[in-house]
Amino acid sequence: MKIDLSGVTVLVTGGSGGIGEAMALSLAESNAIVALHYNSNRSAAERIVGKLGGGAACFRADLSVPVQAFSLFREVLERYGTIDVLVNNAGIFEPSPVTAAGEAWLEDWDRTIAVNLTSAGMLCHAAIDHFKARGGGRIIHIASRAAFRGETEDYLAYAASKGGLVSLSRSIARSFGTYGITSFVIAPGFVRTGMTEEFLDAHERDIIEHELSLRRLTAPDDIAPVVTFIAAGLLDHATGCTIDINAGSYMR
Repeated sequence: MKIDLSGVTVLVTGGSGGIGEAMALSLAESNAIVALHYNSNRSAAERIVGKLGGGAACFRADLSVPVQAFSLFREVLERYGTIDVLVNNAGIFEPSPVTAAGEAWLEDWDRTIAVNLTSAGMLCHAAIDHFKARGGGRIIHIASRAAFRGETEDYLAYAASKGGLVSLSRSIARSFGTYGITSFVIAPGFVRTGMTEEFLDAHERDIIEHELSLRRLTAPDDIAPVVTFIAAGLLDHATGCTIDINAGSYMR
């Protein structure tokens, strides 16, 4: 099957590496126009955009300041005139021990929720308004198996944020389907990226990998084709669903 996304503009948040980079490359291979969001790593984002071609460009926003999510959406719209697909991929996975002082723990909690959930929600708000006016659109959220099975004690905010993302997606699917808006969740387990390396090393990589029913840890390239498939509208009647991509480490 050949997927052709010519003329389709996709905003990918958190695109300067890892899963975001893989998704952007996969989308561009199918001729999508990719708007690549980044926060601090401009050089990486520019390097990736150079490989994408097809009118791709990078856009900066600090999603720990959620109001910047609105500015990001507007900037992409001003550049391309329309957005067809929003991919909420940006996220942080930072430890916050419950033994920390309450104020410090709250700061960690607020930052994780801001990046992983609140900014995603604000982007959805902007996207829904735009999609309703243009007759439809697709939203894809990169959540986590942690939304369903929970996470370790140092990552309570992370699990909560990803659980919220799942509920957000389902609510959008239920509420706005008549406008041609569809919404999906992809829920990976551990994916071999720079963001997870420290956790894997600290928690005995062999034990974590022993959870898998397959022979290797999931890679970004295992997720990217699914995003391209959804972006092409080939899964629209599964709107509201969650697709688990975790090498068989957690099954619902």
